[in-house]
Amino acid sequence: MDKLETHTALDDDDRAAILALPHTLRTLEASAYLFREGDHAANCCVILSGFACRHKIVAGGARQILSVHMRGDGTDLQNAFLPLGDHSIQALTRVEVAFIPADKVREAALARPLVGRALWSETLLDAAIQREWTANVGRRDSRTRIAHLLCELGLRQERIGLCDRRYYALPMTQEQLADATGLTPVHVNRTLQALRAEGVIAREKRTIDIADWDHLTRIGDFHMAYLEPPAHKPA
Repeated sequence: MDKLETHTALDDDDRAAILALPHTLRTLEASAYLFREGDHAANCCVILSGFACRHKIVAGGARQILSVHMRGDGTDLQNAFLPLGDHSIQALTRVEVAFIPADKVREAALARPLVGRALWSETLLDAAIQREWTANVGRRDSRTRIAHLLCELGLRQERIGLCDRRYYALPMTQEQLADATGLTPVHVNRTLQALRAEGVIAREKRTIDIADWDHLTRIGDFHMAYLEPPAHKPA
């Protein structure tokens, strides 16, 4: 609810309609699938805690991670209108998830214009992140790709109150970082080691300590505007 209201002003009836949506709560362990490519789109999922990723498996079995999702994210709101999934959603860590019937989400969006606008704005922000990830993999070198991803993960976690952007638990293994950046795990490790040797970051196990945030944003060509929610406007 809080995340939806960052970009759309909802009234009491709109909030009540969202809270009244039927849902099933589930706890899933790391690597469990929330949704598989080709499945019937029966539910929309909202992450309540933990981290998950969107990915596709290409011919030959290689995986491309397309986005990372965290608390408050609706991972697949498009399921309200698309009958089949064209990607998979998989837990990166232990996650708590609310599964909401897709037809009920669709009904709420069509019946209440502000609810529909809030959900649409959420999908637009998700698309903005996706475009940035496409540019990251397609046109940035390995050092820039890794730096950009570290900046995004830190800032997004800070904005939902999980941590400070400069110090956070990284919810991804080197293999998963490789799948997110189109690199090999060895290349990811070398890049992280180089950033540490430069004094830009410190890393212990799966914790990232960014010693120089401004320098890391410059290395990563990171501009946070794509993560900014649109301002409220009269309906």
